[in-house]
Amino acid sequence: MIRIVLAEDQGMLLGALGSLLDLESDMEVVGKAHNGEEAVQMVKELKPDICIMDIEMPVKTGLDAAEELVEENCKVIILTTFARAGYFERARQASVSGYLLKDGPSEELASSIRTIMNGRKVYAPELIDLAYDQVNPLTEREVQVVKLIAEGKSTKEIAQELYLTHGTVRNYISIVFDKLEVSNRIEAISKVKEKGWLSS
Repeated sequence: MIRIVLAEDQGMLLGALGSLLDLESDMEVVGKAHNGEEAVQMVKELKPDICIMDIEMPVKTGLDAAEELVEENCKVIILTTFARAGYFERARQASVSGYLLKDGPSEELASSIRTIMNGRKVYAPELIDLAYDQVNPLTEREVQVVKLIAEGKSTKEIAQELYLTHGTVRNYISIVFDKLEVSNRIEAISKVKEKGWLSS
């Protein structure tokens, strides 16, 4: 019997998913969490084989929870509406076993669970296309500059930290804005985080 914990902040969807999986003769839903924090606690207490979770949940997101569960002997499946390269990249780095989209057919979820229990990974095809279509246009140095911007550092502080002149840093920031097609620091940070480029 494959033991499953579900984490989903929408009550109706949580109930529907639970009922759907309980219909499978080889699966049992042993816990239902309403946020990432509850999911982590349930996995540690109940020791399920699989934890299926949404990404955008209160208290702790599914990605934060997945990162916390890396050491646990539990396979994590992300089930979300968000086909975003940045989310997918973070999920892969957290060693999740599956990343599926909620608009997929319901029977696909059960077959994906069995595939994952056999030691393979399952990713929605749209995500794989997305991840490889998006190449980070920033150089290593430009990524460093954006990371420091994300930490709230001023142009002067970035210059000191990277041993560059104030003018050089201003040039880097201008180039970054051009490459990302944004007009300010907040948009730049938002875009690189969404694309998962800060970790590269």
